[in-house]
Parts: sequence; structure tokens; C-alpha cells
Amino acid sequence: MIRYYKTIDSKLEKINEPEEGCWINLVEPNQSEIHEIYDYTDIDIESINAALDEEERSRIEVNDNHTLILIDIPIDESDSHNSLYSTIPLGIIITEDVILTVCSEQTKILNDFIVGHIKDFYTNMKSRFLLQILHKNASYYLHYLRRINKMTTTLEKEIYDSMQNKQLIQLLELEKSLVYFSTSLKSNELVLNKMLKTSSIKKYHDDDDLLDDVIVENRQALEMATIYGDILSRIMDAFSAIISNNQNNVMQVLTVITLIVSLPTLISGFFGMNVGGIPLAENPNGFWLISFISVIICVIITMLMSKNKLL
Repeated sequence: MIRYYKTIDSKLEKINEPEEGCWINLVEPNQSEIHEIYDYTDIDIESINAALDEEERSRIEVNDNHTLILIDIPIDESDSHNSLYSTIPLGIIITEDVILTVCSEQTKILNDFIVGHIKDFYTNMKSRFLLQILHKNASYYLHYLRRINKMTTTLEKEIYDSMQNKQLIQLLELEKSLVYFSTSLKSNELVLNKMLKTSSIKKYHDDDDLLDDVIVENRQALEMATIYGDILSRIMDAFSAIISNNQNNVMQVLTVITLIVSLPTLISGFFGMNVGGIPLAENPNGFWLISFISVIICVIITMLMSKNKLL
């Protein structure tokens, strides 16, 4: 899908054909759309395809007629059963005439620009548009990280009340999300640091301040992802220890119960032998006496176990 936008009278307007100073938004494109962009911009097709490769790393490439900036952006893959966050590449290609964004799916980050949530946004100011995208990207990382932290706290309370596989699986999904975030934020930080040194991207007044803000927010998101990941890992370790301890307690109780139950069986086995000379064999109350003795022995053993905190 190809969409063309241009800022006209300080307002973002959708246009039908590409023109100088416009923003070309390429979302999940097919080969004919990619070649259409190539025919107009003469951008290397490999640069466009790089943004569509989920395994592509974040980087900056300076070519003869364009500059490619690849970053990882967060996406929400949650459903009604589980909460999961991941990252996908977003390609931002800057030429002399236009700015092109390429992504494998529609994202909230670019949608905020389309619906007008971003102030002082002009498609012809390409370097500032790039920095605004990076700033919004860092903001979404922070937003999702805060959401993950709240969900972790909620799941922790639920597990204390009722430890089930559902909550543990959800914690594993969140831990995996934090690994994706940490890896992507580290790669994005390298791109931002390189942008400080590159001169291929024309900067406007105050762009340096905006770039510094982006770097600070990206670093904050990276630190939050690292901290939340450590906390989640410790929570999982603690719950593993709790599960192991509970299992040991259950096995201990079952062992004691087995021992207590085996004593009446042992006594009845002795008195059930088909041989002569068994005590109380001729006593009409022998059954009740043996049962009474068995119960007394079981009670004594139970009291001794309780006193030693084995039950």
C-alpha cells in the first residue's frame, strides 16, 4: 500500500501523486509498488527490501542519492489470552526531494503523524520529521514498558493468591518481550550516536536539541527494559523456588500419611496369620482391642510428627 502526504498550509494533506517535499508511506508493499517507488525516486530496491526483512539490524547507510536509516519499533501483539510485545524494522529513506517510510505493517507511530497528533510537523523538513519519528518511537517504548511493569505487578499478586500455569506463561511472554525491547533499543542507540556524527542529513535549527532528547529517552527506555527484565527474572526465580518448596512439603506430608496408614495394615497383617498362638485369638473383643491399639499408636505417631513439625 502506498500513500502520499504533504504539508500544505501547516496541515497534512493526502495527495494522489508524489511531488517534491512530500512523504511517501509504504506499508506492506508488493513488488509492483516497490518498482513504482523506484521509478520515481531511483532509490535502490535493496534499501526498500531491507526495511521489510524482520531480521535486518538497525543501521545508517549513506548512498549516492539517498540515506537509509533502519530502526526497530515496538509493536503490540497481544490478544484476548496473552500480552506480548515485539519489534519490527522501520526504514526511513531520505532523498533530496522526498522522505520515504517503509514498514511491513501499519504502525501506531506513523499513524500518529497521519491523524495529526504531532505538532510542528512538516513533510518538507525531512531531518526534523526523522527526529520526530525517532522521538515518538522512544515514547512508545516507554509506554509499553510501563504497561509491562503494571502487568507484572498484577500477575505477581495473582500468583500469590492462586499459582497457575496461565500466570506463569504470561510472565514468560513478558520476559521475552523485554528481551526484544532491550536488544532493539541497544541497536537504536548505536544509530542515534552515529547520527550525531553524520553530516549527510541536513539539520534545521533546534534539531540538535531534539536529537539529544531522542537519545535521552531511548537511553531511559533501555535502562527501564534492563531493570524490568532483571526484576521479572528474579520473580520467575522466586516462584520456581516457591513451587519447588511447595512440592517438597506435599511430598513430606504424603510420606508421613503413608507411614501412619501402613501401621494398622502391618498390625492387622500379624493378627491375620493362619497359625496358632496368636494373642487375643479366643477373646470375643479381640478385634476391637486390636483396632483400639492401632488407633492409639497412630495418634501417638501423629503427635510426635506434629511436635517435630513434620506435619
